[in-house]
Amino acid sequence: MFPFKEVTPMLLGTLGAVVTDPLFWLVVAIVALQYNRMGKVKERFFGLKPRGTWRDVLLATGFGLLGGVAASYLMVGIGLTLSGSGLIYLWPLAILLMLVDARFLCFAYAGGILALSSLIFGWPDVSVPQVLGLVAVLHMVEALLILVSGHMGAVPTFIKNTEGRVVGGFALQKFWPIPLAALVVAGYSSTPAGGIGMPDWWPLIRGELGRDMDQVIYALMPVVAGLGYGDLAAARTPEQKSRISSVILALYSLVLLGLAVLADRSLIMGFVAALFSPLGHELVIFIGKRLETGKSIYQPPSRGVKLLDVIPGYPAWQAGLRSGDIILEVNGMAVNGRQGLEFALNIYHQQPQLTYWSAKEDKVYREGMDHSLKGMMGILPVPEGNEESFMELSTGGPVKRWFNNLLGKGR
Repeated sequence: MFPFKEVTPMLLGTLGAVVTDPLFWLVVAIVALQYNRMGKVKERFFGLKPRGTWRDVLLATGFGLLGGVAASYLMVGIGLTLSGSGLIYLWPLAILLMLVDARFLCFAYAGGILALSSLIFGWPDVSVPQVLGLVAVLHMVEALLILVSGHMGAVPTFIKNTEGRVVGGFALQKFWPIPLAALVVAGYSSTPAGGIGMPDWWPLIRGELGRDMDQVIYALMPVVAGLGYGDLAAARTPEQKSRISSVILALYSLVLLGLAVLADRSLIMGFVAALFSPLGHELVIFIGKRLETGKSIYQPPSRGVKLLDVIPGYPAWQAGLRSGDIILEVNGMAVNGRQGLEFALNIYHQQPQLTYWSAKEDKVYREGMDHSLKGMMGILPVPEGNEESFMELSTGGPVKRWFNNLLGKGR
């Protein structure tokens, strides 16, 4: 049985050292900048400054700490070490790949390329099972974080669907600072050196250590990492889409981890695992996109004005309105379309009474609203199909854009 009681104090102590590391807070600052950028996107849509940006940063940091604990337990439980993980190569290669396409920043692509290069050319000298095991564990933790917080802070946006019509949706973007307590090989000893006794099956991935396992001395090293998640929700709510995405990503990480363990025992499975790392991740992205090819749920209704998003703290939010709700009447006056809503609010701008259908509860409510600040309800109706501005769903990096421009000039 795995000695959780003995491992936990050492693991938490190492994580405490990560949190006091200035590098961790630098990652937190980078995360804060990302959320600030997302807040400015919301501000452009609403014309109002959103509230709760710092709350989102604190939540992301808190969830990142929990994710770091989960990742550390997984890495120690499996026996992954940084000694053969090729982390020194993963980051630079991932950044280079990002110049081609932003989604390639994920370790699934860099890890697969490193593993294939090591298997075919013998360089770099990394442990293929360790590299791919690390990729699998990070994606497993990412799936957990997406499940519990992937829908939070979703950014409303306008997109073009397959029919060329502008519809509403949400860009799901999350960033988490991740503190890690990672194993490293500290040395070897020909005599028992004390420490914590591990089960006979541990570690699952032995790499090049082989017969010398009984003589290996491990240590825990603090490491700072970051995880990011990007997705789009149009045919489903952000909550529904993040749940589905987390399940798909968890399945991918479990399969990759199983292949990494098998790669520790078979060269052929090493090639299979190396190929599955990027190709399986592309399949995850493909499935995610296919799920959003259906009809958008954020389109104008046959009656009333449907809300794409509502800013917390503003009058509409305080009146109980939420994303997906439909405003039917203002002081008894039926409203249809954004202009009809604005006209009614101009007439009854002092103390408007809204009749609306709640999407969550499937009920009709009538609520008064404090609308003393005329025009500042804090709502964003769904697009009505004639908007000129929309978000281009492209993740192409500068190299890809340069290449596309070159081809365009060639024509």
